Amino acid sequence: MKSAVTLTGVKASDAMPPSVQATQRWPLYAAGFTTAFGAHAVAAGLGAESAEIGLSLLALGVLLALYDIAEVFLKPVFGSLSDRIGTKPVIVGGLLAFSATSLIGLWADQPAMLAAARLGQGMAASAFSPASSASVARLAGKKNTGRYFGRYGSWKGLGYAIGPLLGAVAIISGGFTLLFGILAALGLVVAVWAILSVPHLEPLPRHRYTIVDVWRQSTERSFLGPTLVLAAATGALGAAVGFLPALAAREGLGTAGSVAVVTVLALTSSLLQPRIGRLRDQGALTDRPGMIAGLLGIAAGTLIAGLLPGAAWIYLAAVLIGAGIGVATPLAFAHLADSTPAERLGRTMGSAELGRELGDAGGPLLVGGIAVAAGLPWGLGALALLVGLTTLAAPGSEVRDANAQDEAGIPLTGGQVS
Repeated sequence: MKSAVTLTGVKASDAMPPSVQATQRWPLYAAGFTTAFGAHAVAAGLGAESAEIGLSLLALGVLLALYDIAEVFLKPVFGSLSDRIGTKPVIVGGLLAFSATSLIGLWADQPAMLAAARLGQGMAASAFSPASSASVARLAGKKNTGRYFGRYGSWKGLGYAIGPLLGAVAIISGGFTLLFGILAALGLVVAVWAILSVPHLEPLPRHRYTIVDVWRQSTERSFLGPTLVLAAATGALGAAVGFLPALAAREGLGTAGSVAVVTVLALTSSLLQPRIGRLRDQGALTDRPGMIAGLLGIAAGTLIAGLLPGAAWIYLAAVLIGAGIGVATPLAFAHLADSTPAERLGRTMGSAELGRELGDAGGPLLVGGIAVAAGLPWGLGALALLVGLTTLAAPGSEVRDANAQDEAGIPLTGGQVS
């Protein structure tokens, strides 16, 4: 019996390798850790050492934003490139570029060199981050998307958690020179690991989409819904990383106690994501109820942080926000992977990552802007309301079959195979 033809014009069995070893996935998880660790370790170091290197508040803000600005513009571009030439070359090239640009930071006593290193790292991460997500989706197939993305998100969360701590230790021990040296070595090691272990996934025949096709794909609920969920979750994470330590400091917890709030949040998310992914793959948890529950947990934690004073409430808020992120994130990524044709996974993951970056920038700006005018509780309350409203955008639990065809055997996405 002939194999079914997919929406891309190739056999379904050709869209993924016949078997996947754990050793083939671990470098992809390490790539996710690298981008999160690099972003947060350097950001925390810049904030702590800004006075020592003569940075004004404006200059500090620009340096912090450069990484995200590069990702906002370039992630969809590199995601589409990975669809065209394959994910592995983009992953390896991005990691090598991350290592090379980190070397610029060895001269980090000059603000211009810091800016160049930060921008270069962001551009490199824009390549290997969406390509890694697309590879995870390809390797997962349809049976393991929850579990694979749960682990991928867990390693990213670990990078968010220990990045500031290890970054601070590195700067205390050897300044920015040691920190950027560690990042250069990390990028190189993960690149070599990817070369040796990540399988080469052949690019699949792609449709030549019209502007109307792309617009329709970008506004489908199966894409827009989970992307908004990811943006809301990441926006809450960005705001929590900045404002929960500030609230803890007001309660007199000291530096260690204030930083530990973020660690609790990130570890809660990291520990929960693989378990949520496993429950999804087992059919014990469906996407829409899970995403709604995650978003409501984030909203509840944000409200608690803004309205209830006291150290215990702040730590409870961190646990609730971390748990909500840990539930919503793997489900949203898995839903995207299952509802996207394999031939455009790179573009889809790059665009979804763009949504996360916008949320990461928008969450702190929303809270900070309202806090200046009306106070921090109002800012956190506005964020909680926005996260709660995002539940309305959560996609249905039924995942659209990415390989569906009509009765005549014509792909449902339109376009021509290129």
